[in-house]
Amino acid sequence: MAHFEPPIHWNDYEDIALKLYEKFGDDFSESKIYRIRFTDLLEWVLTLPNFTGTREESNEGHLEMIQSAWVYEWRDNQK
Repeated sequence: MAHFEPPIHWNDYEDIALKLYEKFGDDFSESKIYRIRFTDLLEWVLTLPNFTGTREESNEGHLEMIQSAWVYEWRDNQK
């Protein structure tokens, strides 16, 4: 039976961060994550599997929260 993954929305910061970490792994360190342009981050989030949010629903606050969550996800995986 296929594993069902619920849809991801803009406010699912931890889920988005996990998907970004799974996609990019250690290609981005903490300092690199914070230097990612929001225009790039937006495009990456929109192409994640199961992401159902739209470009129009995005805002700077969401992108900042995603960045922070991604940094925490990266840190957790450095132990």
